[in-house]
Amino acid sequence: MKTNIFVTSLCGALLTLLLVPVALPQVPAGPLEIKSIAEVESRVANPKTAASGSASVKLVPATQVESGDRVIYTLEVRNTGATAVAAPSVAYPIPEHMRYIADSAVGPGAEVSYSVDGGRSFDRAENLKVQGPEGRLRPAVAADYSDIRWQLKNSLRANSVAFVRFRALVK
Repeated sequence: MKTNIFVTSLCGALLTLLLVPVALPQVPAGPLEIKSIAEVESRVANPKTAASGSASVKLVPATQVESGDRVIYTLEVRNTGATAVAAPSVAYPIPEHMRYIADSAVGPGAEVSYSVDGGRSFDRAENLKVQGPEGRLRPAVAADYSDIRWQLKNSLRANSVAFVRFRALVK
């Protein structure tokens, strides 16, 4: 059963499910604007080769999703200022009701780090720990991540844009 992206049923009650945009995270001071785009992959039959059953995969807006669907988030990071922003850092929360898919965060010329504490601190995946059973620390896994941060290695020139992306699974 398909569910509208803005409303989902949980235990018989309707809950608001805001997948895009989520409240934007803190971004560095300056002229950066961040636009979030949520899409899903859709198989489209090729009319020229319909007899063979071949299809291509296209990204389409995530207007309807259901549990288990993979959503692709693309963040458009735009420098609207008149001067370059030196090595900007962009943090973004993983949307509620979504689970980050391991190793899916990418960004050309960017170093990716993660948070397990709501964006208060970030580190490389292999350094993250969370409290496990009986209060013992265990290595964090992708499902534990709350936020992602991309540290661009280069300046973002005036009036230019950078794209970063990650995938998440609808819970």
